Amino acid sequence: MTSGQFHLLLDGALNTIYLTLGGAALALVLALVAGLARARGNRAVRIIGGCYVEIFRGLPTLVLAFWFVFALPALGWQLDPLWAGMLALGLNIGAYAAEVVRGAIRSVPTGQAEAAVALNFTRAQRIRHVELPQAYVAMLPPLGNNLIELLKSSAVVSIVSIPDLTFNAQLIRMSSGETLPVFTGLLFGYAVIALVLTGLMRLLERHAVRTLGREPVPGVIRRILRRAEATA
Repeated sequence: MTSGQFHLLLDGALNTIYLTLGGAALALVLALVAGLARARGNRAVRIIGGCYVEIFRGLPTLVLAFWFVFALPALGWQLDPLWAGMLALGLNIGAYAAEVVRGAIRSVPTGQAEAAVALNFTRAQRIRHVELPQAYVAMLPPLGNNLIELLKSSAVVSIVSIPDLTFNAQLIRMSSGETLPVFTGLLFGYAVIALVLTGLMRLLERHAVRTLGREPVPGVIRRILRRAEATA
């Protein structure tokens, strides 16, 4: 592989990371707003949150990306392709994550909310100080899955000429004719990014569990070390 091809792949990997993190940030905001609206909002707010979830959960990310890149300019708006990709990914994954947030908030025991009402908390205080801190721990594992789904979906936007890792790898394959090494490298590239994101989410989960005064479940390596110590 030449240095030019290596730099092309590196640029693609960085764009994939930008797409993933930018899309995840947008998805998290939308998920919190829509999830809270569906779990604790009044009827009108629940309907608006439900419309967002049902509409964007059913729309393919690729169709959204096509619309933002090729159809939106007809209305006088021209988005940078990278921003268009983030928007498409965030809107789609945010709809799935909203259901995660809604389920996590509803899983908080009703006695906790009733105790907050007895203490004269407002609805906003009850959500911020009582329900969200407990729901946060429950929602992190499925949100981690949504993050990995978002990373995998980011490869789809390469079809609309967004220069991510897959798009740039395709350019190298077409110019060099080397299919096996290029796509094998592509597999490893996505696997490394996914492993890093998974590790970061695990750290967040462990930190969140400790903030509630609980002991996190030990990881695989720690369990193996404990068994080795027990049998020694």
